[in-house]
Amino acid sequence: MRVIFIRHAEPNYEIDSLTEKGWREAALLAERVSQWKVDDFYVSPLGRAQDTASLTLKKMGRTAVTMPWMREFDAPVIDPVTKKSRIPWDLMPSYWTGIPEFFDVEKFADAGIMTTGPVKEEYARVTAALDEWLASYGYVREGKIYRVAESNDKTIVCFCHMGVTLVFLSHLLNISPVCLLQGFFLPPSSVTVVQTEEREDGIACFRCQMAGSTSHLWKDGEPVSHMGAFSQVFHD
Repeated sequence: MRVIFIRHAEPNYEIDSLTEKGWREAALLAERVSQWKVDDFYVSPLGRAQDTASLTLKKMGRTAVTMPWMREFDAPVIDPVTKKSRIPWDLMPSYWTGIPEFFDVEKFADAGIMTTGPVKEEYARVTAALDEWLASYGYVREGKIYRVAESNDKTIVCFCHMGVTLVFLSHLLNISPVCLLQGFFLPPSSVTVVQTEEREDGIACFRCQMAGSTSHLWKDGEPVSHMGAFSQVFHD
């Protein structure tokens, strides 16, 4: 089974839609996705994801199921410096690297800034929803692997967000989400692919085959958006 997570195109957060550039990205993305054999489409309920998906779905004559748990990871915490509510990532490296628990997928939510908001509860809720969804395709979570109740070679596409995609990857790959949220950048409209490997009878593990791919943009000369990054985006 192959699951493809697509981050929404360049967002206009004020209206929860896309910028003019974002619509161009979404159109180029639609050209790319329309070449794939996709079994099922899913989409976050947020406008920027819905709008990104809309061009692909229209081009392919398809529909998508809206999944509330695929919305951006929503677990605000209190910043220790400003005392204001904020997202639980984009933390200063001198802070998060100094907390050993942040490197542990089992303990990350029980330390530091994570304890000031519903991070633990939201992570558990979202990953439980992910597992319930995977079970409907025949992959049942047992510990840190998946029991294969019914193997398949389907390709599933999910239009969602950078933060929640990295939370999904954290759970599927058994890596602390803090490390992924701080260490990975998935550009707007980028494609991330995970696929099951079933090397032992009845057992599946997920492997990330591609993260943050934007070939549909550079192929047409459209620059990669920096939205979500704190450094210049590389263009080859």
